[in-house]
Amino acid sequence: MSQIPSFHPLDTSVDPDVIETLIVPRARDLGGFEVRRALPAPRRQMVGPFIFFDQVGPAEFLKGEGFDVRPHPHIGLATVTYLLEGRIHHRDSLGTDSWIAPGAVNLMVAGQGITHSERIDGKARASGGRMFGLQTWLALPDAMEDEPARFEHAGADRLPVIEEGGVRLRLMLGNAYGAVSPVAAPGELFHADAELAPGAQLPLPDDHEDRGVHVLSGSIEVAGQSFAAGRMMVFRPGDRLSLRAGPGGARIALLGGATMPGPRHIWWNFVASSKDRIEAAKEAWRAGDFTHGRFRLPPGESEHIPLP
Repeated sequence: MSQIPSFHPLDTSVDPDVIETLIVPRARDLGGFEVRRALPAPRRQMVGPFIFFDQVGPAEFLKGEGFDVRPHPHIGLATVTYLLEGRIHHRDSLGTDSWIAPGAVNLMVAGQGITHSERIDGKARASGGRMFGLQTWLALPDAMEDEPARFEHAGADRLPVIEEGGVRLRLMLGNAYGAVSPVAAPGELFHADAELAPGAQLPLPDDHEDRGVHVLSGSIEVAGQSFAAGRMMVFRPGDRLSLRAGPGGARIALLGGATMPGPRHIWWNFVASSKDRIEAAKEAWRAGDFTHGRFRLPPGESEHIPLP
């Protein structure tokens, strides 16, 4: 656990134009649980390298219930999975077989191609329980699009935690507030989970160009406005400002980093700097050659999700 002496709040009564984009995530029922998608949005494709942002749940699964996301492919991105509640079983074509629990991070860098499945199975399915978490995608820099895939898991005990002034913040990826995550993120970015006591203030990191905040629970106040759970704010670069938790406190996800040098193409589970890369990945997945082709299935998996 860390304490940062320079962690002092700033005035929240600032120009309301510091909020460049307000995003109301779209809700989608996936059969027993809800996903709220904030990125990509009609007025904002990315925040730094973050091109996809889903809030999963909160949901309550009865005994014997869960979800089964069959093997599916990715290229040109890194998936980040972080849970507040529940457990998910991850398998991928590298041979990874890993469970993720609250406070831990799964980083899967797809590069030129990877296949993975995500399930609630085994004892987790048998016992039921709550599920609440985040899954985000990072668009890869051009130089990393053709690199081999890799996977990294970091338990909650490995991630930096900052506690000060009614704020408890866990840094998942990147660097912020003088702390650095041990997870080898692709590019210059930050991603954090913060719990704020009622009235507590949190300054936004001022060493990153793009900065966004998604309210997971409670409410926050900034620039004279109040924002409840289920809202994402993207802030104007360069402004020094602070967030204040509402009377019931708040839990928020922070994200951002260096602005990508150009837009990215996104189709289904593929992200790329060119449409040709996506077309090639579509053809490789459609061919279904999981022995000699571009994509493999995770060991022990025989089914897969077809192209939409």
